[in-house]
Amino acid sequence: MPDVVVRKRMLTVEEVFHEGGPPPETPLKRGAILVAIRNPFAGRYVEDVASFMEDLKPLGLEMAQRLVEAMGGVAAVESYGKGSIVGAAGELEHGALWHAPGGYAMREVLGGAKAIVPSTKKVGGPGTRLDVPLTHINASYVRSHFDAIEVGLPDGPKADELVFVLAMATGPRVHHRMGGLAAADVKGEDGLR
Repeated sequence: MPDVVVRKRMLTVEEVFHEGGPPPETPLKRGAILVAIRNPFAGRYVEDVASFMEDLKPLGLEMAQRLVEAMGGVAAVESYGKGSIVGAAGELEHGALWHAPGGYAMREVLGGAKAIVPSTKKVGGPGTRLDVPLTHINASYVRSHFDAIEVGLPDGPKADELVFVLAMATGPRVHHRMGGLAAADVKGEDGLR
């Protein structure tokens, strides 16, 4: 398959001190890493694109490791998500190539997290913004961790690029109070509860 050609990488971490109510003991951190790569399928229809996922695995692992480090280490991460933005000469299916390499990389780096990694994707031009969903790493039903982080590159994706995203957070939404399964009660057996 084609080489993975990286044009640029961006790593961002935000800290949330409060949402209008009392500040939490520890600020919430939400972070994302974005990489713009050349889309080897841009401008044409290719039937077999799935094999490119294997080539993306090292990129996924590198991105996950860098993001975990920026978030404060494995023990700090409580939620995650992934996404992709496809340049205009590509198709949505090219963004779907990120599902396995991005998701499995985060689960591996985080020590075998159980929950499915939520995802989003879209086709867009330079400056396109993407809301990447976040859920608890071991139990998708933990409502306090339903969140999102908005990301994008000012100059990407170019028409012949893909922007792949991994995102993580260190805890629940600040001031969460919608009830449901508490993070402290997660069994982590099926990825749901």
